[in-house]
Amino acid sequence: MKHRWKPIVMAVIVFLGAAVLAAYRMGVRVLQARVAVALGPGSRLTEIKVNWFSIELLGLTIDAPKGWPAARTLESERVTIIPDLRTLLSRQIRIASMVVERPYLSVLRTPGKLILVPSLTQIENSQHGRPSNRGSTRAVLISKIELKDGVLELHDATVRRPPLRIDIVQLDAVIQDVAMPAVGRTQFDLAGIVKGAKRDGRATVSGWVGPGARDSSSRVGLAALDLVTLQPYLVKRNEAQVTGGTLDLNLHTEVRNNNLNGKGNVVLKDLEFAQSRSVFESFMGVPRNAVIGFLKDHDNAIDVDFTLAGDTSNASFSLNESLSTRIATAMAGQLGVSIQNVAEGLGSLGRKGLEGAGSLIEGVGSAVKHLFGSGK
Repeated sequence: MKHRWKPIVMAVIVFLGAAVLAAYRMGVRVLQARVAVALGPGSRLTEIKVNWFSIELLGLTIDAPKGWPAARTLESERVTIIPDLRTLLSRQIRIASMVVERPYLSVLRTPGKLILVPSLTQIENSQHGRPSNRGSTRAVLISKIELKDGVLELHDATVRRPPLRIDIVQLDAVIQDVAMPAVGRTQFDLAGIVKGAKRDGRATVSGWVGPGARDSSSRVGLAALDLVTLQPYLVKRNEAQVTGGTLDLNLHTEVRNNNLNGKGNVVLKDLEFAQSRSVFESFMGVPRNAVIGFLKDHDNAIDVDFTLAGDTSNASFSLNESLSTRIATAMAGQLGVSIQNVAEGLGSLGRKGLEGAGSLIEGVGSAVKHLFGSGK
């Protein structure tokens, strides 16, 4: 009798397994339909490939809107998404992982904001000027997003018009615990090669940011970046222009309830200047001749420590101004000279800088919400 039950039990197990797999595959196909609709106009896909436990977007391209500084906002050879399909009908959609292979991203930095893939991350306005209900009220949580061997074009409109373009290649990034709406800490870890006019350098950024960027922690490391490329961040147009040199930077910041404390170190090496236009010419507010004399006596390098502190809800100053001011003040102190054309008391890191990081994280979550949260 016992032996007669074994085939029946095995048949039931096989049937249930097949039913589960069929339901899972059906759920993936529902997800596939949502992706195709959510990408919207201006986007192209070579193929949507459905596997048993994942969905792959092959040959993804999203064109840029009018006025964008690049032709495309996003391109990727392959995006692999592993969803938790059990949550598709729940109030919170969970994505186990997203892996983006060889992506290209063009990002626009404006005062207070980093904008990426605006067709997905920016909520469209209705005819009455109110946000449309393009996405659902359901929450989205992505456990991990990986970018592998990517290219990022940063178009920075905070330093000049048209925006300054900085290219970062061989970009690898891991972003964890992305939620929309934001509810907790989002961890990030990025590394890439920063292209320069005369040489390439390396950049690393890691840390976490909380909802609204009221709390955050970050470490930034820049190694051997080309000063000619970074010149707009440090030097005013009427100052001595740099024709060569490198910058190393290490910066650690902590923000708690909008109160920032940061410590950093910067090393300027092998500085070369264009021909002087005036005996009163300066570099970052410091007399040019004093800088040249100091370099000759210190192995052609300026090594200074600096601090950042203040209320990040104060929008009076931008990150660019605060950082360059602090570096210039520390450099002038080490050189033993007075700094020119820089007001005392500057150096509070404006909220515009931190909102950039917050908007980037929220943008990623918003994009996924639009892709997978269309059902109610």
